[in-house]
Amino acid sequence: MVGIVSYGTYIPTYRVRVADIAAAWKKNPDEVTGSLGVAEKSVPAIDEDAVTIALEAATQCVNASTRQRSDIEALFVGSESHPYAVNPTSTIVGELLGVGNNYLAADLEFACKAGTAGMQAITGLIGSGQISYGLAIGADTAQSKPHDILEYTSAAAGVAFLLGREKIIAKLLTYTSYSSDTPDFWRRDGIRYPSHAGRFTGEPAYFAHVVGAARRLMEKTKVRPENVNYCVFHMPNGKFPRDVARRLGFTGEQLAPSLTVDHVGNPYSASSLLGFAAVLDIAKPGQTIFMVSYGSGAGSDGFLWEVTKEAVSYQLSAISKKKTVKDQIEKKMYVDYLGYLKQTHKL
Repeated sequence: MVGIVSYGTYIPTYRVRVADIAAAWKKNPDEVTGSLGVAEKSVPAIDEDAVTIALEAATQCVNASTRQRSDIEALFVGSESHPYAVNPTSTIVGELLGVGNNYLAADLEFACKAGTAGMQAITGLIGSGQISYGLAIGADTAQSKPHDILEYTSAAAGVAFLLGREKIIAKLLTYTSYSSDTPDFWRRDGIRYPSHAGRFTGEPAYFAHVVGAARRLMEKTKVRPENVNYCVFHMPNGKFPRDVARRLGFTGEQLAPSLTVDHVGNPYSASSLLGFAAVLDIAKPGQTIFMVSYGSGAGSDGFLWEVTKEAVSYQLSAISKKKTVKDQIEKKMYVDYLGYLKQTHKL
């Protein structure tokens, strides 16, 4: 049995309102906010990047665990915004975290599902007996060109999960993936901002892959939506996860606790992981969590988790060592559009 031993999240304090971005480009704020289903998004401080955000999440994760940092034998960081083209984020995080030297480090890229790809890889290493504990991180300061539709939702956050076999708070029942060459979103080397093909974004990309992975997971586990307590889906905006949940037969009540996008936006590799962490903050023993990530290009990873009795003591002990996702969402400071441009080095 492999599962989550501990987890940590980090959401920058700063926020920018979607209405302020729309007003700056002389668009109707109500129409933009309504069409995306997002009111505001997180903004990194001027000195924050994917490394510092990953480190903050990882520090919270290990501090909330009873394991030693030297127990970590693999450390994978998934991101679209690694600060270096050559020089791994994972080794910087490992060094500052104090993991030691006896660990496997790797940076992963697969758009917004790079973090869940890391979880699958570490699960395989643990399941095969090669390692005992591994740390999977999804962190991004999401990139978007000014005046592009992505600018309204691209956000910043990081989530870290320590996986192992002992004292797990959520056991992994099974996982699956669904992939294809669907070029809905891309950024060539040396190009600062990503491009996207609007006609591919919805049905052939997000919905085809999330639904594909979800249905395959249902077939594999024989689980039905009515048998699940919570569901989590990648959140590129506020409408897509609600739509895909409805298509698959899940209710609004099953989805609601995971909808961090409404208040934070889309922090790319941290998106579905942040929703998963928000659910783990409140989930009870015996409850199940159905989770599907999505990454452009394109692919989805599906997971079925079951919360264990260890979650009760973990939630009680961890609350003094790390803040819940809800706490981090509520702690915020607004910047105007000009401040947002400066902090994201666009101006």
